[in-house]
This record gives sequence, C-alpha cells and structure tokens, in this order.
Amino acid sequence: MTEKNILAFFKSTEEASNVADQIKNLGVTDIQIDRFSLYPLGSSDRLANPVTGATPSQATLTLGANGGQDTGILASSNVCASGMSDGDQDPISGRDILIAAVVDESVFDRAIQLIKDADGIV
Repeated sequence: MTEKNILAFFKSTEEASNVADQIKNLGVTDIQIDRFSLYPLGSSDRLANPVTGATPSQATLTLGANGGQDTGILASSNVCASGMSDGDQDPISGRDILIAAVVDESVFDRAIQLIKDADGIV
C-alpha cells in the first residue's frame, strides 16, 4: 500500500490532540504532535536587563526570544524584532502546534478533511 505524509498546523495542543485521536481511529499509528518556534531555544523565561550588558540580542528584548549571540543576530533581523518592515509581512499565525503523520493512501483524504474541519492548516 502507498503511504502519504501529512503536516498540519494548529493553534492549540488540545485541537491537535483531538484531531490526532480522530486520525488514529482511521488506523493510523505513525503520528506525532510537536510545538515549534521561530527561535531555536524557545522563549526567554528570565528577564534581561539591558543596562547590565547581558542581553544577547535585540530579539531578546523585543520578542522575548531566548538564544545566544550566534542565533540572536539572525533572530534580530526578523521584522517583528526590528520594526523595519515595508508592511504586509505578518509572520505570526498563532499556529505553532504541528501534527506529522504518515497515513495510508486510502485514508489520506479523510484525514485531510478531519484536519480542515478542526480549522487546521495543511
């Protein structure tokens, strides 16, 4: 049997879990839910004081992005951090939960429909 892969994006883990359960009911066993971030180390969970000089990048101050100087330079080039934008470049969709699944071709269309019915993006 031929297999197909699915990558679907959701706004919450609850939405993704519900859809994953429905897809599992179709007989799919190879399915995974993950959260991803634009920044390699996720968000900063500590306050950074710019007066101390211990701030690795502009993105740490403006976005709360956690990272070192290596990744901070690239993260600071994001229009959300710098404010330098020509407009209409909204990279934030709020869909940071990913379902990755490998499904049999016979249930592929049904799985896609379940995702779309739950307001997921394929």
